[in-house]
Amino acid sequence: MMATCMIVDDEPLSRDVLRKYIAEVKDLQLVAECCNAAEATYQLNKTRVDIIFLDINMPGLSGISLARSLTVSPLLVFTTAYPEYAVEGFELDATDYLVKPYSFERFLKAVNRALERLQENGDDSDSHGKILVKADKKLYALRFSEILFMEGQGDYIRIRTDQKNLVVHDTIKNFLTTLPEQEFMRIHKSYVINLKRIEYIEGNQVRIGKHTLPVSPTHREELLTRFSP
Repeated sequence: MMATCMIVDDEPLSRDVLRKYIAEVKDLQLVAECCNAAEATYQLNKTRVDIIFLDINMPGLSGISLARSLTVSPLLVFTTAYPEYAVEGFELDATDYLVKPYSFERFLKAVNRALERLQENGDDSDSHGKILVKADKKLYALRFSEILFMEGQGDYIRIRTDQKNLVVHDTIKNFLTTLPEQEFMRIHKSYVINLKRIEYIEGNQVRIGKHTLPVSPTHREELLTRFSP
């Protein structure tokens, strides 16, 4: 499987090493390279990333703080010269922890762990299969298939699933970029739905589970097209 990845490190030499290692692995595609947390946040809002190679010690916002701030988090592989941060890193469900300087063999071991986790989380239609969201001070792994819809409420999103009702600190616009386009669609300024969970469409409303949601006139034609077999 092909996995997209991002480098976040303020040291040019460290980025050079990672770039070289990534180029040697045919299953990795480098889609972004950032020198600080602010740039990484910007890239994550517009680019889908499977794995982040994340330095912990950076000026301004640290790698640990960046990881904690992410509403939807890719797999994390922390890189640092300070092994004492390992425990804190693994508390964030990091896939691995690379202590600089590390060999290509050690890097490859971390990559294989990440690819295995992606494969476990994946399904036939999408390599992710699941999405990680932070809500109620917990990290949830949600399958795309179990999400019914999302409701935007200002700077927060309410995610409705078969069993859960989660409130996530994010906007509809940002969150939509992390979802597979073929499965999810915005039908209203406040709603994004899972197209596969639609029961029926009636007028300017759509029925999903026990919920009836409004459809904006500007989105109705596209919805009918995408809902049709």
